Amino acid sequence: MAKKAVVAGSSGLIGSHLLQILLEQAYYDEVLILVRKKIPLQHKKLTQLVIDFDQPDTYKNELTGHALFCCLGSTKKKTPDLSIYRKIDHDYPLLLAQLAKQNGVEQYHLVSSIGANINGANFYTKTKGETEADITAVALPSVHIYRPSFLAGDRQESRPMEKFLSGLMALINPLLFGNWKKYQSIPGATVAMAMYKQSIKNATGVFVYESDKIKQLS
Repeated sequence: MAKKAVVAGSSGLIGSHLLQILLEQAYYDEVLILVRKKIPLQHKKLTQLVIDFDQPDTYKNELTGHALFCCLGSTKKKTPDLSIYRKIDHDYPLLLAQLAKQNGVEQYHLVSSIGANINGANFYTKTKGETEADITAVALPSVHIYRPSFLAGDRQESRPMEKFLSGLMALINPLLFGNWKKYQSIPGATVAMAMYKQSIKNATGVFVYESDKIKQLS
């Protein structure tokens, strides 16, 4: 049976790696990406759908298939307005989960963050925790939540501070072991491969993967 994957957030560090994997591997016959503007990539399996997330009636019928991968997210620097940040990190991922459930999608894969906690005092980690909880409550057959630590890898946009931190984490990583191992930095490509590998399994239920576990899955 033909398999279709839907990806939101395919231009980010994890999403871009995931897209390449989905196109290269034979498991998926069709890959639909939800974009604000088309990216310069063509492939026989790839369909690009330009959407406005605030207009779900224009794209909801396209959210069908085996798995939906949500790699949406922003940063404090890029989105200082907390209401807009919450819309990107909570409202849109939740909306996609609800539409996926309505259309019979079997799996939902969410990129969250280390420290996600619905009861946390920090706005950002609390938002991630609320997103996880609300998507879980949608009750799709299979929900996979990934909580990566600091992401390493080359990004499309220039982020000098992140390059500095990436180098710093490379020095610190060996010192983080035992219960601290999950705080080691992790390549975006590693997260993407873990997402793909979990999607080709038929496990049902809710699964949460901390950063150290993600490395084991990839």
